[in-house]
Amino acid sequence: MSVQAAFARLVLRWMNKGSLGPTGSIEESRQRMAALQRWVPMPPRGTQRSWHDIGGIRAIRVARPESSDRRHILYLHGGAYVAGAPALYKDFIWRIASAARAQVICPVYRLAPEHPFPAALDDAVAAYRWLIADGADPQRTVLMGDSAGGGLVLATLMRLRDEGAPLPAAAVALSPWTDLALTGASIARNAGSDAIVVAQEMPMLADHYLAGADPRTPYASPLYGDPSGLPPVLIQVSNLETLLDDSVRMAERLRAAGRTVELEIWPRVPHVWQTWARIMPEARQAIVRIGTFVQERC
Repeated sequence: MSVQAAFARLVLRWMNKGSLGPTGSIEESRQRMAALQRWVPMPPRGTQRSWHDIGGIRAIRVARPESSDRRHILYLHGGAYVAGAPALYKDFIWRIASAARAQVICPVYRLAPEHPFPAALDDAVAAYRWLIADGADPQRTVLMGDSAGGGLVLATLMRLRDEGAPLPAAAVALSPWTDLALTGASIARNAGSDAIVVAQEMPMLADHYLAGADPRTPYASPLYGDPSGLPPVLIQVSNLETLLDDSVRMAERLRAAGRTVELEIWPRVPHVWQTWARIMPEARQAIVRIGTFVQERC
């Protein structure tokens, strides 16, 4: 573990009040994230950023000079399905575009509790279908997401397969939340070591998104789905995370179905550490690995 990673974990533990904040308010969580947006550095000169309406969903497209106009990544942000926005990823998305030599499009999908399951899934599927209709080749397209967005990536793949849509070449899931039934042993085991995800809040967050739906419904919790026919998947997760078992068990499910999966368990880094690339060498290393995986697959 680098000094920078250790420092980041300490800072996150000190400042983190949980996804919902001390009063348990979704609105407070969103306000705190909105306040953080102003501190996220802008991409470097030469980065192209443009907003689009993709079938009624707002999305930002990011490209670097080295990005191929034939390789695409659809990125689904995290935020426990109740918060988050592309603006929080300004210093991350361009790095993915550069490392993967791809254009990245990040939609503003609807959030719970105002828009519970399956609204986020509907928007992710619609965004992918728009991208393909706009001329993207599925075999040169990758789905990617972090945390709730990582789980959403896997659920989107299952639904696209079930609907007979052409699947992307590959997927990348960063610390994916794959089990909203919350049965992973690491939720309790790593409750004291995860500096970001608060284990005690997870039932409430799952309830906000599910709104009464079965937590084992595969389109909400892909761990319980059939992964047959899914494309190759890269999963990165930290050994300190509450969501560690969500990644490990999902990888086991994919392997049992004969699918190609690469599971990377990184030591002693925080949840979705890849977004800390400006200060953390492990984040930069992980992004290089993601870029290599994407270019090898499409």
